[in-house]
Amino acid sequence: MSMIRMAKLLIGVMGAGIALPIMATPAFAADAVTDCPMARTPYSIDSPLIDVLINPAAKAVAAEELGESFTGLTPFLTGTKAPTFSAIVTLRGVFSGGQAGPPKDPALLARLDARLRALPVTPADRIARCARYDNEPADPRPTGKGLHVLVFEKINGFLDAKSVGAAREALQGLAQENGWSMQVTDKGGAIRPEVLARYDLVVWNNISGDALTLTQRRALKDWIEHGGGFVGVHGAAGDPATFWDWYTDDLVAAAFLGHPANPQFRPATLRIEGQDPVTRGLPAQFTMTDEWYSFRANPRQKGVRVLATLDEASYDPPANLRMGADHPIAWKHCVGRGRAFYSAIGHPPSSFADANYRRMLTQAVEWAGKPDPSCAK
Repeated sequence: MSMIRMAKLLIGVMGAGIALPIMATPAFAADAVTDCPMARTPYSIDSPLIDVLINPAAKAVAAEELGESFTGLTPFLTGTKAPTFSAIVTLRGVFSGGQAGPPKDPALLARLDARLRALPVTPADRIARCARYDNEPADPRPTGKGLHVLVFEKINGFLDAKSVGAAREALQGLAQENGWSMQVTDKGGAIRPEVLARYDLVVWNNISGDALTLTQRRALKDWIEHGGGFVGVHGAAGDPATFWDWYTDDLVAAAFLGHPANPQFRPATLRIEGQDPVTRGLPAQFTMTDEWYSFRANPRQKGVRVLATLDEASYDPPANLRMGADHPIAWKHCVGRGRAFYSAIGHPPSSFADANYRRMLTQAVEWAGKPDPSCAK
């Protein structure tokens, strides 16, 4: 299997309160980032591949142990400036399953891991690791009435600009139709308590790659658990490797396994499960064409309210991606006093023109943006 194919498998309007993406205000100087999550973590085969690639000693150790299968990796996997796919894969993930050639000897990977862990993590290494994060003091403010929605677009991993743009345009259109006050930012520095306090919910628009510093992580977690809302769209749960357990296990409640290729986009039948405010008015089943995700475990096991499932017989995923008769594709749940909705729908721009999906997204934002008595503690 080629590395490119493996990677595929792994992987404004001012009216009505809508604004274009917020960039850092030039009058402010961005603070240097020193508290990125893995700044001091030992190098290992479970480090983001980008961190190995930007450290000459770590890169040399990997090349010595893995040889041409490492030095010959496709450029798609070896970028060293975010956004890059190397931020969402690890050496273990790339080599342990044989995606880059024959499966590697576990003893070789163990030896490589030990050698990487023996390397020092210097102050210069910490600066290099943190360079893809930001503390830029972006200060987006809602400008109207209705729900206050913050759309977040800082992407350090895989960036599909068409998907991100289509989702943003759709959300801005829905905001105009429904009277929401929406702002868009691609700055991690916007994820801080005083900014989040102005909003009813945040939308993670195809976020890929670890995007928040430790301080920003705490701000988001505390805000959601104390009553904030979260909507995750498609790639917000589409990374082969993730580095924030709370986000994957508790907020989204599912870990990405893969999606079909050849063809990547397939028509499939979606089935709406029961009655719920998020799916009100939708037909019992309908067909869409998209890049259909599978997950490592069924999120239903985490107690989520599944809203839509896929009929696998309608799109024929490969055997290693089959979840069976119960294949959730959209769900919601409480996170403390907060509310979280996730939909794996939304890779091709055409998905955001689908009337059924637009209705689901509208109602998901409305649900996530308002207190739900079932989430009170």
